[in-house]
Parts: sequence; C-alpha cells; structure tokens
Amino acid sequence: MKAKVLSAKEAVDLIPDGACIATSGFCTVGVPEEIETMIEKKFLSEGSPKNLTLYHAAGQGTGKEGAVNHFGHEGLIKRVVAGHWNLAPMLQKLAMENKIEAYNFPQGVISHMFRDAGSGKPVTFSRVGLYTFVDPDIEGGKLNSKTQEDLVSKTVLDDQEYLAYKTPKLDFALLRGTYADEAGNVSLEEEGATLEATAIALAAKCNGGKVIVQVKDIVETGTLDPKLVKLAASMVDVVVKTSDVEKYHQQTFGTTFLPWFSGQKRAVLSASEPLPLNNRKIIGRRCALQMKKDQIVNLGIGMPETVAAVLNEEGLGDQMTLTVESGIQGGVPGAGPYFGESFNPEIIIDQDRQFDFYDGGGLDITFLGLAQCDPDGNINVSKFGPRIAGCGGFINISQNTKNVVFCGTFTTGGLKEEIKDGKLVIIQEGRAKKFVKAIEQITFAARYARQTEQNITFVTERCVLILTDEGIMLTEVAPGIDYKKDILEQMEFVPLLSDDLKEMDPRIFKEEKMNMELL
Repeated sequence: MKAKVLSAKEAVDLIPDGACIATSGFCTVGVPEEIETMIEKKFLSEGSPKNLTLYHAAGQGTGKEGAVNHFGHEGLIKRVVAGHWNLAPMLQKLAMENKIEAYNFPQGVISHMFRDAGSGKPVTFSRVGLYTFVDPDIEGGKLNSKTQEDLVSKTVLDDQEYLAYKTPKLDFALLRGTYADEAGNVSLEEEGATLEATAIALAAKCNGGKVIVQVKDIVETGTLDPKLVKLAASMVDVVVKTSDVEKYHQQTFGTTFLPWFSGQKRAVLSASEPLPLNNRKIIGRRCALQMKKDQIVNLGIGMPETVAAVLNEEGLGDQMTLTVESGIQGGVPGAGPYFGESFNPEIIIDQDRQFDFYDGGGLDITFLGLAQCDPDGNINVSKFGPRIAGCGGFINISQNTKNVVFCGTFTTGGLKEEIKDGKLVIIQEGRAKKFVKAIEQITFAARYARQTEQNITFVTERCVLILTDEGIMLTEVAPGIDYKKDILEQMEFVPLLSDDLKEMDPRIFKEEKMNMELL
C-alpha cells in the first residue's frame, strides 16, 4: 500500500508545530472527527502541535462543539482563514479576544483557492468580494487588530477590478472518505457531499505536504468503483481507519448512515404539514410569488427555508431545482443537522465546481437572510457586535445571481404579530430595527449590484422594497399596516415611495392555500 495505515494518534504525531493545515467538512458533513479530536487531546496533554494555521471553506461544527471547535484553544491555533465562523464558537472567542489572527473570506473563493494552490497558482483572481468587507479598501477580510498580513489585494484586468487572494501553502490536508483500498485509493461513496476533498489534497501535494484521510474501512484493491474514487493513491499519504464509526465517522453528527443522502437509495418523502399562518409563512409566500417555473434556486438557511415549504404546500415543489453550496443539485435540501445534504439528490459535484456554477451565473434566483440594511441597500449578515457569523457562500451567491431576494421580519427581538381577518396585526414591536443608518459590516454591496444590473428585492412580513439606482423604494404594504407608523417610524432612514404603492397580495394572509401557479 502506497499510503501508510496509521491510528489517529500516530497520524497526528506527524503534524509539527507551526504547520499549515486544511480540513474538509460542511457543518457536520464530511468532517474527519477522530483526527481533529486527537489533535485537541494531544495539545491538551503534551502542548503540541501548537501555533497551527487553519484553512477551511464551509462552516464546520454544530454551533457548540465538534469539527474545528477542537482547535479552539489558545496556543493551538495561530491563524484561521475561514469562510464561515458561526459554527465554531470556541474559535470565534479566540478571534474576538484578539488571541489569534483571523480572516473571513467567501466560502466559494476559499474552495477555489484550494484548487488553484493545487496547480501551483500563487493567487486566485475573483470579482467576488468587491466593495464588501473582504475588499482590501475596506477591511481586507481581517477580523481583529492582531491580523495584520494582507492576504487579498486589488488589481485591474481588462479595465475591470478584481481581487487577488493569496493561495495557501498547505503542509497537511485532513480529509474524510468512506473506503480506502489496499493501494490507497479512497472513495467518498457514502458521503452526502464530496466537498473539495480533491482540491485540498492536490493543494497539499503541490506544496510537498502530506494528505491524511480518515475512512470507515479498508477494502481489497479493485473492489472500489473507479467513478466513485475521489482521492487517488498518488494523492494520499496516510489512511486512518476510524476506531469507532458510531462516534467518529457518522454521515452527519447524530446520523450513522442514510442512503438517500448519498444516492444509494431514494427516500419516500411524505407530505409535510403546512406551516402555521404566521409572519414566517407570510414571508415565505411573498417570496414564492417571485419565482417562475423551472428556475434553478438557492435557498439560504433560516427564513429562506420557508419558501420551499410554501411551494410544497401549493403542490409546486417539483417545478424548480433546489441547490446547496456543498455541491448538490436537485432533491430536497436537509435542514438542521442535515444541512449540507439533500434527500434524493440528482447530482453531487465537488464544492469548488458548484461555486463555478454559481459564480458563472447558473442560478436564476436566490433567497437569502435579511439582518441589517443601510440606506444604500448594503446588507450585513456576517458580524454583530461580539459575534462573528462569517459570510459563508453569501457573497458568491448574492453577487452572481441575477435575481436576489433578501427576506426576514421587519424588526427583531421580541417581535409579536398575528394575522386576523386577513390583516397583519403587530402586537409587540421588535426591539431592534433592521433598516438602519449604518451597518456593522458590508456583506452585500449594493454598489456592485447596481453595476451588474441585478434585481434586488427585500421581502418582509409587512412590506416589500426594491433596490433602485436612487436608493431603496417601498413598493408594497401588508393589509392592516399603517405604512407611516409601522414602516417609516421603524426605519432609521426614509426610503423612496413608489408612485404606485400597492397592497400585498391578500391571498398571502389567509389560512387556505393560495392556489399559486408558476409561469
């Protein structure tokens, strides 16, 4: 066997102090949990490895523990370059306390940085991130004062501005597969997403680094389907056969294996219960009215998930193609612990290829969260006081989709509303305004949207606004809402008012189905 078969402890012993590592994973999908657990155990008992540099694209962890949370100890980590931080509170804490160097770059860009590093390219050129907090003219993706080195610069090619992201020089790739054969080839056949395992492996090999892959088991050479092998023996240095599948190698944390995520079988999806008629359903319904038949769609996590629920209730769930950043097209995206996988996917491609599709304009429409919006139409979803959520794939998707819908309640924090007699009634206003004079961080740049002539809509339970060249314009108001008291007085700036200010579709506020049709 070309690759050595080692225990997780023996594999971690190969990692020296100061190494640069990259890990695979998307939330709780594809995480080499035993290897990462062993790094933490060794550091806490021996003080090594220490001062590591960590790269990862998607958020990894449960939001409380697991995955990269194992690295959340002062001294273990020197620097983190990540696409999403919200699932790693222990690393967030180190960043906010200025104890590590911390960067946040778009998830898709990092996946492309891995791929470019694998072919020896020193930088990744992309327009993704222009005019956002990632832009070196603003924050350069730096999250604290300890972070000084510039990892992104700006250049001009053919009269267009681009960002140039320095590609990583990886010493170790920590990956996960399903089976390794005796030659060292690794398949990912029971994973719900293949992510960018191949790209990370090639990035390490190009730099003379080592690739360590955690697998369920080792099988006879020649028994793996070559179409399912994602890591060739020539790319793999060490295979770690997990010591406990139930503990360290679940398909997602809490799920040992469900074949309908990886395509071996198809699940029978029973009709779900309709959503209760509340402000979330109102938002989902109004968003659904933005859609057309046979569109390719991306839904963000949280409020945007209600769009799919509404369409399924209306019997229209099969008239669109849903996609997930992890590399999935078709099927029904999982939520909660299953986020990153889909029930009955039509295709699973590598994450870096999915972002090629996104960046190239492959999406027809996307629905994303609405947290803070300023008078220019800039959006913040990435940083709130002491909490670093991170941008994830938000910047890639919001900059490269023709039709973008930001959706969320109009205010937040204690907001109480009900629907009565076809009208929206505000019982208790939210403590925090979302439409504010200044946002904490620019995750979506309205300037870029205007340049590229995107269609930008803001959907809330009480009104709809659009982005124009002159600013944000109020176009629709919910029945029962006083637009001066319930909208204008709950904003820190005054929007433009449409000459044709309409009432939102009354079907949205009734218990029965809307009887929608996608045209």
